[in-house]
Amino acid sequence: MVLSFLGFLNLSLIDILDIILVALIIYVLFKWIKGSSAMNIFLAIILLLVARIVALAFNMKMISSILGTVIDVGAVGVIVIFQPEIRRFLNNIGSSAGNKLGKRAFLQKFLKNNVNAVSDGSTSEIADACMEMGTQKTGALIVLRRNNSLEDIISTGDTIDARICSRLIMNLFFKNSPLHDGATIIGGDRIIAARCTLPITDRLDIPASFGMRHKAALGLSEQNDADVIVVSEETGRVSFVHSGKVTEIKSANALKLLIMGGKTE
Repeated sequence: MVLSFLGFLNLSLIDILDIILVALIIYVLFKWIKGSSAMNIFLAIILLLVARIVALAFNMKMISSILGTVIDVGAVGVIVIFQPEIRRFLNNIGSSAGNKLGKRAFLQKFLKNNVNAVSDGSTSEIADACMEMGTQKTGALIVLRRNNSLEDIISTGDTIDARICSRLIMNLFFKNSPLHDGATIIGGDRIIAARCTLPITDRLDIPASFGMRHKAALGLSEQNDADVIVVSEETGRVSFVHSGKVTEIKSANALKLLIMGGKTE
C-alpha cells in the first residue's frame, strides 16, 4: 500500500537493477571524495535529488519544477566545482584500464610508454641522493614522470635537461640554490626541469606532520600517474608517494624498488 501511494507499485527486475546501480554509483562517489572538501557539496546534491524524488512522488509540480531547474543549472556548476576530483577520477580509471590492457602482448606497443623508464644506474643515483639529503635534513621534492607527459607542470619551472647524478640532485636542493624551491622533474635518465610548481591536495584527512611538500606530492599523484619522492626538511624522513598513498622509506634499497615499480615489505 505504501509502495502504491509513492508510485512504485510495479517494480520489475529492471527497476530493482536500476536502484542497485544508482546506490552503487552513490557509494563509489562517496568513497571517492571521502575526506575532501567536496564532501559537503556532494551531500547537498544528494539531499536535493532526494527532495525532488519525494516531490515527484507526492505530485508537487511547482516544487518539483523548481528543484529540477536548480539541479539542471547546477550541473554545470558541479562540473566546475568538482573539476579536480573529476580529473583525478577519470585519470585513475584510465591508468587502471591502461595497466590492465597493457599486460596484453598485442596492445603493449600501443599503450606502454617506456621512454620514462629509469635505468638501474639512475635509480641508484636518485636513491643515494635522497637518503643523503635525509641525513642532512635537506628538503627535496622529486617527481618521477611515468606515462603522463606533465607538460603543464614542467612549464612552471626551469628546463634543466641533464644526466641524472646524485651530486647534481643534491646541489639543486641545496638551500642557497636558486632552484631549490619547488619540484624537480625526472623522466627516464634525465633531469628535465627544476623549480616546478605542483598542485596542492584538498584532502582533509592527511596527518598534521605532513608539510607543504607532502601536500604537493599528494596533489600531483592524485591527478597523474607520476610518483613523487619527498625529503622532509624538519625530520629528514624520506617518503614515496604513489596514487595518493605515502610510504615511509627506511633504506636506499627500499626506495630503489619503489622507483623501479616494485614493492617493499
